[in-house]
Amino acid sequence: MRSLIDILDLTTGEIDGLIEKAYDIIANPAKYSEVCRGKKLATLFFEPSTRTRLSFEAAMYELGGNVIGFSEAQSSSAAKGESVADTAKTISCYADIIAMRHPKEGAPYVASLNASIPVINAGDGGHNHPTQTLADLLTIHREKGGFDNLTVGFCGDLKFGRTVHSLINALSRYKGIKVVLISPDELKLPSYVKTDVLERNGIEYSETRSLEEAMPELDILYMTRVQRERFFNEEDYLRLKDSYILDLPKLSDAKADLCIMHPLPRVNEISVAVDNDPRACYFKQVLNGKYMRMALILMLLEEAKK
Repeated sequence: MRSLIDILDLTTGEIDGLIEKAYDIIANPAKYSEVCRGKKLATLFFEPSTRTRLSFEAAMYELGGNVIGFSEAQSSSAAKGESVADTAKTISCYADIIAMRHPKEGAPYVASLNASIPVINAGDGGHNHPTQTLADLLTIHREKGGFDNLTVGFCGDLKFGRTVHSLINALSRYKGIKVVLISPDELKLPSYVKTDVLERNGIEYSETRSLEEAMPELDILYMTRVQRERFFNEEDYLRLKDSYILDLPKLSDAKADLCIMHPLPRVNEISVAVDNDPRACYFKQVLNGKYMRMALILMLLEEAKK
């Protein structure tokens, strides 16, 4: 049974197909409004979520299907000690497809081994978040027309950010990609990502602590939150935190067609004044996530028939 646990479970051809399907959904919503009639999506969210859970639910409803599930572990049998494997087997009796978020890395993979229906990883700890990456890829495609020959800057928490790791994995398969890593020393991209992904795929990359220094060359700026709790002392945090707040003055040397992205939720790392700048694309990402989840649900349900 085909599931989606990691973005690399999809070939670039399959990603292209999902993007093509998403464009068709955007252009012809009525064509898709009944395609999942009689189908049920189970949203198994063992930790809090706003955008991802509601995006999956909106996606299924707009395909004409129904949604069952829970939004916190306390309202499931996990509170009684039920295993992920048993939950997956049980939910397979009720639904046609599962979207699972879990605080433990690997839990959706375990679910996929035990479910008799497709499982979509909606985020597992600090490990993977493939449907956020699909949202990111559609956003880049809609703004830039493709993925080749782009300079992409990742700014903020590059050490613990699962969305950063997943998107770097995805982009590493395209031609002419350059990556600029912007972070404090404490939150640099892990060396294994640099070795196993960037260097292994021959991706040109550079590292800097200065957002302003990197800004003029970027086609994409992917912002993330610098997390206070990751620092060993308060002094370092206070010294660095304002360096990674994107405001209008920091955009003065940016390209006119820069695409500013953020996986959200935002705290203070992008000034609200940037929201009205035409280069701000982070709320477009939210909408694009719904379209890509619609396309993914359709693909996995179609393959499940075979």
